[in-house]
Amino acid sequence: MSVYGRRWQDESVLDGPTPEIAFVTTFLVSSSVDQVFTHLSDPHSYIGLSPLIVAVDDVRISRDAEGRTVTDYVAVERFRFLRLLRWDNRIRVRMVTTRPGAQLVSDVVSPARVRLRAVVDLTAEETGTRVQERVTATAPALLRRFVTGQARQVAAYRAAELTRRMNGQAESA
Repeated sequence: MSVYGRRWQDESVLDGPTPEIAFVTTFLVSSSVDQVFTHLSDPHSYIGLSPLIVAVDDVRISRDAEGRTVTDYVAVERFRFLRLLRWDNRIRVRMVTTRPGAQLVSDVVSPARVRLRAVVDLTAEETGTRVQERVTATAPALLRRFVTGQARQVAAYRAAELTRRMNGQAESA
């Protein structure tokens, strides 16, 4: 990697192991587990569910060796810097239905060696569905603070937006 036209002297800054980023978001929505699961298992639902996702393409659905549904797709994250610069980051996502109707595991591979895993567990409650999302991620040291901040902001936004969407579905049902 080049910095100011010279080779970076300490490659370990870029390649060294970094501690894992980890956090949990838990919230309640008014819709049934089936409604929430159906919504979250459709990759196109993530457009707007994450404030960064602006497009989804190359969706491929298959089954793994254990017979679980596997959905591979490419999501486009749009970053804006100083309101003038735009960068579209194409990320590869593999979403696996690990427990049909109850759990989805999404593994994200992003450029710059950023990796993220989101495990979403859905539990029926008397008033709807409890959604718990456990996020773990790794990123090179130079990107760690940015990745941590973005992941936490997206998780909070996703919780609010999913609550809004699901509460609207429950009212119209």
